[in-house]
Amino acid sequence: MPTVLVVDDSPIDRQLVGGLLRQDTDWVVLFAEDGAMALEQIQKSPPDLVVTDMQMPGLNGLELVAAIRKAFSQVPVILMTGKGSEEIAVEALHAGASSYVPKRALASMLVETSRRVLSAFQDDRHRAELLKRVDLRMETFHIENDVNLLLSLSRHLQQMLGDSWSSDRTDRLRSGTAFEEALLNALYHGNLEVSSDLKEVDHAAFYKLVEERRNLSPWRDRRVHVSVRLSPDEIEVAIRDEGPGFDPTKLPDPTDPENLDRPCGRGVMLMRAFMDDVVYNSQGNEVTLRRKRIRK
Repeated sequence: MPTVLVVDDSPIDRQLVGGLLRQDTDWVVLFAEDGAMALEQIQKSPPDLVVTDMQMPGLNGLELVAAIRKAFSQVPVILMTGKGSEEIAVEALHAGASSYVPKRALASMLVETSRRVLSAFQDDRHRAELLKRVDLRMETFHIENDVNLLLSLSRHLQQMLGDSWSSDRTDRLRSGTAFEEALLNALYHGNLEVSSDLKEVDHAAFYKLVEERRNLSPWRDRRVHVSVRLSPDEIEVAIRDEGPGFDPTKLPDPTDPENLDRPCGRGVMLMRAFMDDVVYNSQGNEVTLRRKRIRK
């Protein structure tokens, strides 16, 4: 049964809110007198939902939302707002609150709002547990020369690792960096044929040429093709562009101290640092990145 933590410095309001939450539910309702006490309780045993007052001494509702979002992102928070605090409520929603209920409408809205929030978060948790049990996940993408779409794909791949492997944030970012470098190489150097040598000479000229070629034939009609294969033990991402390719054997050695500060080869160095295997095809227009899961 769900556990709900009510946070309010007023004993009367705590009992009022607790009584409403217990009506026609099987929820276990716990109480905290202020934000600091609430954080202590959450750390010991995270509840399924936090319902907090906005105005409290010490750690107020807005600060509590931010603290929970940072340290306990899986715990949703509903704010109880008094008259005149609508602007602060909007700020709290931006800070990570899941919803809010005006105090004057607690009797009619609190339980219904709590049910909706609990249902949504429980669905997310069930989905996360389900994805951890996926035996094989395969996806393919055909993407225009759009940087934003490629960066979004990199984030999507990071999320796949988080869902299936329960990778921590640092681990996902390292993998995401490798994917991102390979995707941008396919765009800039593959489809658009803009050399990284130009970036070394004139950074602005490099991106100016990129934008020009994105709207000119034949470059604008090319696509980046991505195939993803994710199993419980390994991820494989193959990225192919429609450019003329290059000779992979002529890539500068990114580990050479003379090349560390050069744009050319930096992406390859990061790919090799964060992946177990980085292999180019003979034409040089496709790279396959592989990484095995490290089980803790």
